[in-house]
Amino acid sequence: MMEGLNNLARIVTDRRQKVLPLLDFTAKPSANKEMALLNFLVEEQSKSQQQVIKALYGKTDATSKTAFRKLKSRVQQKMLNHLFFLDESDPRHELSRRYEQQCLNLYYQVSTLYREGEYYNAERLGRKALRLAESMEFTHYALLCGQLLRGIYADMQQPAKFRSNNKKLAANWQRLVLEEEAGAIFWEVKAMMAYTVRARRGMLGKIEVYLNQLEELHKQARTFNTFFYFYRTQIAREELIGNYDRIIGLTAETVKAWGEGKLNRIRFDKRFNNYMSVYAHLRSRQAKKGFKLAEEYAKDFHYSSNNWLYFLEIYTLLAMHSGQYGQAQELLQTARKSLYFAKQRHAAQERWNLYEVYLQFIRPEASPLRIRSFNTFIQTVPTHSRDKQGYNVAVLILQFLYYLRQHDLDGVLLRLESLRKYQQRHLREAGALRSQLFFRLLAITVKSDFDPVESQRAAEPLLKRMQAAPPPGEAFSEIEIVPYEDLWSLTLEILRATAAQLLEENRHLV
Repeated sequence: MMEGLNNLARIVTDRRQKVLPLLDFTAKPSANKEMALLNFLVEEQSKSQQQVIKALYGKTDATSKTAFRKLKSRVQQKMLNHLFFLDESDPRHELSRRYEQQCLNLYYQVSTLYREGEYYNAERLGRKALRLAESMEFTHYALLCGQLLRGIYADMQQPAKFRSNNKKLAANWQRLVLEEEAGAIFWEVKAMMAYTVRARRGMLGKIEVYLNQLEELHKQARTFNTFFYFYRTQIAREELIGNYDRIIGLTAETVKAWGEGKLNRIRFDKRFNNYMSVYAHLRSRQAKKGFKLAEEYAKDFHYSSNNWLYFLEIYTLLAMHSGQYGQAQELLQTARKSLYFAKQRHAAQERWNLYEVYLQFIRPEASPLRIRSFNTFIQTVPTHSRDKQGYNVAVLILQFLYYLRQHDLDGVLLRLESLRKYQQRHLREAGALRSQLFFRLLAITVKSDFDPVESQRAAEPLLKRMQAAPPPGEAFSEIEIVPYEDLWSLTLEILRATAAQLLEENRHLV
């Protein structure tokens, strides 16, 4: 044992770097330019590069800019080096990440010791890495560790261990081939689901075939990875067709299987299930129940993750669908204050903008959004995205209601014509029935000459049909930012307010 320790001491002593390529977090920013720059990057993100250079060097001449480029490059590399030492112990992060990090660390240590000729320590740590990889069902890492051990046993001339390791290596290779095939199918589905509504609709005709293939691959491999691919694709299928009650059932069944030890307890990420459960409650019009679940599940997400912002988005929508507009505003501001808000995809940031203007329209007195910004958004965003359907529907509806509240008859008529053309071109399928019916409800306001009583009376049959219509699947439309029923109530409120205002004006004229 001491010999192995002595050899390790020799390696790290002889091969050590004179200066460790890491940041010194104990140094004061005032005395260390690397830490000063890091402090600017974290605490003062609004500062421009010129301002940072001036603060660091006192001037912005050519010499200072050259020094800053070198400093920036050095600090960036040191920050990358710190990725090897991230704290993965917080339970709000994905639990399996800490074990994956252990596997990677052990693999690097084994490969380094093996190259240095330190076979004893390399073999001992190699077996530890293999056991960890297999227990966590990290098939790819198990294969890499087995390949290292194959060379070690050959060089150590241990034929029995060599043959035993080869059997494991062959079995892990077969599992990996099945997992890679399943992964290729899953990522194809995920990529298409992330595109336009039209692309998702095209996936409808293929997904059953993909599901059958994934189920067969899982039966053969019986690994967590093949389960993951099959399960997630099942969820995707139910999303496409709008069977959100089934998603609630699937997530509950999976949690039960996890509790009974039928799934890898470390690899299974309950946060995904939590997210899908509250999402399915939103889409199946069980907003109040979903809102309570979201309040409970929010503590499981770390504020630094993209998953937190995705979850917060559904949480915000659940608040809006539950009529909790004040809570929705608070959640929206929480998202905007996040240091990680800006790293979201542009489409995600656009959605947050749309939620904000909806809240501004519903509760203008409580929104921090300036009226000028709101008016600019309404008048300059005729097409929210190039994806027909999707959030274009939400933008068109909001624009119509905006002009209705402004008593702008020309604007209302123009938007009504836009709605009519849009419905004819892009909302012909049965899955878009709720949007079709709501567009017709808005048209009634014009046909009724903006009379609130007549509009309400004429709308009753259409309103009942809309309430009875099943929720559309992901293949047909996006989420209703505010339920159409609530928007119709708001529309009638606008008509009543306008009628009362006109009555008052006429009284003064008389």
